[in-house]
Amino acid sequence: MSVTKARSQARSEKPVEPAYRALIRTMGLLRRVMEPYFAKYGISASQWSVLRALNRAEQEDRLKGIRLTDLSDRLLVRPPSVTGTVDRLERTGLVSRAASRTDQRAKMVRLTFTGRQLVHRVRASHAARVQSVLAALRRDEQRQLHYLLDRLGDHLEELNDSANSRAHHNGHK
Repeated sequence: MSVTKARSQARSEKPVEPAYRALIRTMGLLRRVMEPYFAKYGISASQWSVLRALNRAEQEDRLKGIRLTDLSDRLLVRPPSVTGTVDRLERTGLVSRAASRTDQRAKMVRLTFTGRQLVHRVRASHAARVQSVLAALRRDEQRQLHYLLDRLGDHLEELNDSANSRAHHNGHK
């Protein structure tokens, strides 16, 4: 189907379906555009997410490591997915994993020196890449997009919290 025909069809539907499909399409295209960028550094987008989260924990929170479960929460990703990504990063020497000093069952993940160096290399050109991705939008449109995505994100968090609360309540009846 041509883009023009798809847009024409979208205008005749209820606004929620085309908006939802456009969001999904945009997320897929963003992934396609960013994957080659991260591949230049020998990592995937999901690996970058882990590296960036660990770097932020060090820089902003002054943490020397994060439990896998906390990393999963920060990334909004299920723990098995994070574990697989951390396994790959550990094999390449970008992160290390050790038992927690306070809870031997918990695994702490932290950047290695090599991982920290890679984060700095990626970040050196990351802002320019993000600017390139958002170049189709004027500054005011970028601010509006940010506002709308934050608003949608807040709503989705509420839906998630509500669903989790119901599931927890129903599981304990």
